[in-house]
Amino acid sequence: MSKKPLEGIRVLDFTNALAGPYCSMMLGNMGAEVIKVEKPGTGDDSRGYGPFVNGQSGYFVSVNHGKKSVVCNTKDPEGVEMFKELVKHVDIVVENLKAGAMNRMGLGYEELKKVNPKLIYVAISGFGQTGPYSPRPAYDMVVQAMGGVMSITGEPGGKPVRVGASIGDIIAGIFGAFGAVTALYKRAVTGEGDMVDVGMLDCQLAILENAIIKYSATGVVAGPMGAVHPTVTPFQAFETKDNYVIAACGNNRLYAAFCNALGCPELIDDPRFDTNMHRNQNLKLIGDLLTEKTRTKTTAEWLEILEKAGVPCTGINTVDKLFTDPQVAARNMLIEIDQPGMGKVKIAGNPVKMASIEAAGDADHHAAPALGSSTRDVLVNMLGWDEAKADDYVEKFH
Repeated sequence: MSKKPLEGIRVLDFTNALAGPYCSMMLGNMGAEVIKVEKPGTGDDSRGYGPFVNGQSGYFVSVNHGKKSVVCNTKDPEGVEMFKELVKHVDIVVENLKAGAMNRMGLGYEELKKVNPKLIYVAISGFGQTGPYSPRPAYDMVVQAMGGVMSITGEPGGKPVRVGASIGDIIAGIFGAFGAVTALYKRAVTGEGDMVDVGMLDCQLAILENAIIKYSATGVVAGPMGAVHPTVTPFQAFETKDNYVIAACGNNRLYAAFCNALGCPELIDDPRFDTNMHRNQNLKLIGDLLTEKTRTKTTAEWLEILEKAGVPCTGINTVDKLFTDPQVAARNMLIEIDQPGMGKVKIAGNPVKMASIEAAGDADHHAAPALGSSTRDVLVNMLGWDEAKADDYVEKFH
């Protein structure tokens, strides 16, 4: 039977909210066993985030499915020692506390590698473990704003706009998972563990593929442009008779195909628009001329025409349309889990498709854990506690 790539790897997930849980979720999607350590009583803060179904958090379910949950109070000495015992049996620790918080509990990397020298320790924080901002707390919107992303999002002259998905958290989670598997490879070669330090602010700068080089090279500060690309034209949302159509022409061939499909071939060789540089120099003019054409038909009509012409295009889907989209279904990107207390719900699938994952049964998805639901099992079967001691511990926190 095929195995998933990270099967046999065990992750201790001491994370909260989104960035850290997203990182460990990605590792779990690839086959790792993820043991989530939560504080007694309330657990992960995201258990209190909506949407709620029968009092349960859909938000928590979406990024914690397939994990185990163990209750551990790291604010008392017994909990600290228990955490260290868990670390002896894992390959990776993922945490997303403020920089320095783990050190203050006696659970920082330098301390934990004493009990597990081959440990890979992934620390995701707002600003990383170094620098003047490192002690500060942060959430998604803080780093979107501080990292420049909000300054280039929205309409020109409009109010600040947050990117709709929590990219401040999610991108950090992705980089954290990338760092973890990179460190795993290094360990396989050298036998040594490592610390992976990911700052959410750093990650926001890393995705500014145009704005940073634009300012560095030209001194021009990028600003919001709505649904228009800053350097590729035409590459935007065009008004139609009933809505909008997105057309993305990344080269002259696609630009020519777009013009021909719209019935304005004279714009192809017009010296104002014959290269991408010239089109950018006349961005508003070319946009207005093309919009005059796109307003004459509905979005559906334009999609049929543009698809036949080979122009990358789409309408603007609302989320409900994703649930009936044949491409989404073909790629298994909405997976169903049977969540106790909620029933059958769909969550986003794993976008990284690998033959080994498919062969191992990517459709075998598991629910998110109830708080502390695996505490006894982990204490007895992983740490070797006797059943009476484990029962006493569970009773103490449940």
